[in-house]
Amino acid sequence: MKKELMEILVCPVCKGPLQLDIAKEKEGEIIAGSLFCQKCDHTYPIQDAIPNLLPPNLEG
Repeated sequence: MKKELMEILVCPVCKGPLQLDIAKEKEGEIIAGSLFCQKCDHTYPIQDAIPNLLPPNLEG
């Protein structure tokens, strides 16, 4: 995912801001890491450059 997406991404549950934690980055693109919502206390993973923003009640 591109860092610029952080300007528009919000928590899918509460619409609050997300904190980015980068584990792996390549050529300006985030390959692995996570997005954390402090309000909901939930972490959304980033794998293969794709953020998984499924709400906790839909994860399986």
